[in-house]
Amino acid sequence: MTGKAPKRAKAKKQMAKAIARWEGEGAPKPAREKGREQRAALAEEEERVLRSLGAAVIMQWNDLPTEIQRALFKSATSMGDPRHTLQLKGQIARFLHKHKDAGQKPD
Repeated sequence: MTGKAPKRAKAKKQMAKAIARWEGEGAPKPAREKGREQRAALAEEEERVLRSLGAAVIMQWNDLPTEIQRALFKSATSMGDPRHTLQLKGQIARFLHKHKDAGQKPD
């Protein structure tokens, strides 16, 4: 009888491996995974939209009234981690200064 126990254990392991392989083949993904993939796709799409909007604002920055520039700057710096607000303000200010003429048409 002792010889049957190891054979059964081995057969169970082989069966478990076979089932694990089979489950991954064409089986529908759990709703949890589908939701995660959909959120990731939405996040990528939103990131593209935000990048486009941000670039459009930068291209028009010099033409915006100072009041609007200040409001946008304040909003942008308040979106980060409050512990890093000062650092973010500096980064945004340097970026704006570096790209201040990006939207200007050559004369």
